[in-house]
Amino acid sequence: MIRHPLVVFGGSSHPELTAAICRYLNLEPGKARIWRFPDGEKIIKLESDVRGTDCFVIQATCEPVDENLVELLIFLDCLRRASASRITAVIPYFGYARQDRKDEGRVPITAKLAANLIVTAGANRVLTLDLHAAQLQGFFDIPVDHLTAELVIARYLKSKQMENLTVVAPDVGNMKKAARYAQKLGADLAIIHKRRLNGSEVACGEIIGEVKGRNIVMCDDMITTGGTICGAAELLKQRGAGQIIAGATHGVLTTLALERLPKAPLDEVIVTDSVPVAHKKKILNNLTILGVADLLGEAVRRIHLNLSISNLFNGIQ
Repeated sequence: MIRHPLVVFGGSSHPELTAAICRYLNLEPGKARIWRFPDGEKIIKLESDVRGTDCFVIQATCEPVDENLVELLIFLDCLRRASASRITAVIPYFGYARQDRKDEGRVPITAKLAANLIVTAGANRVLTLDLHAAQLQGFFDIPVDHLTAELVIARYLKSKQMENLTVVAPDVGNMKKAARYAQKLGADLAIIHKRRLNGSEVACGEIIGEVKGRNIVMCDDMITTGGTICGAAELLKQRGAGQIIAGATHGVLTTLALERLPKAPLDEVIVTDSVPVAHKKKILNNLTILGVADLLGEAVRRIHLNLSISNLFNGIQ
């Protein structure tokens, strides 16, 4: 079987993550020049020969979401027209994932639109990390390798050797995730009933499970405005919880989140570097950032070698 050379490119959304993945793979990033025409249009020129190669493009569609998504599409089209043998879009954070259904009349399903654009632009497969909903894989008409950073976060939490630990699902939708963390950490499980008031505010109701005098871990796929995490932390503290730690794969951390989180009774906030977040430590002193470059790099290596990566799905390395 012919094995095509591996080339890894990085868009402008997260160059630090691209560099870390390439260090794991022990190779230099592919060379490309990204600039703008005077009217603001973006253009990409490949400076590495990609004819017949196995190409991976690392681009998180985080803020600015539209700009990073369009840059990814241009990159994919550029590689397709340069005769790359296979093109994989590595999307550590997939923007627009929450717009995955019509929850009211006259609204779009933008997650499906974004998936269609990525396929049309030239991607042969997608590698991504902790989609907002796992069923988004079905929006793509190409193979999707959906990894999770749960083991990365769970390994860190286990190293803290916390006693009297309860994993709390901050809402019903996180029950399965919380149960997996509870199993990995050997902890008890509790659930908070949450009601969303609007896009940035939630109301936390009752707690199912024992939290008084317990140390708490809450894990979600992302922290965007901080409404869910902060509301849950306030309720848990009112119910007599001890140390409270919040964790999430994607630290989107909007301005509103950076206002709320320092005021919440949280001892630590854990996120990964799936999106650029290091600069926000200046505002959020209790922020811990865990790396996912090794996880993504190993997935890239296995895809390139046509090896199974199902053990990475399951969090076993």
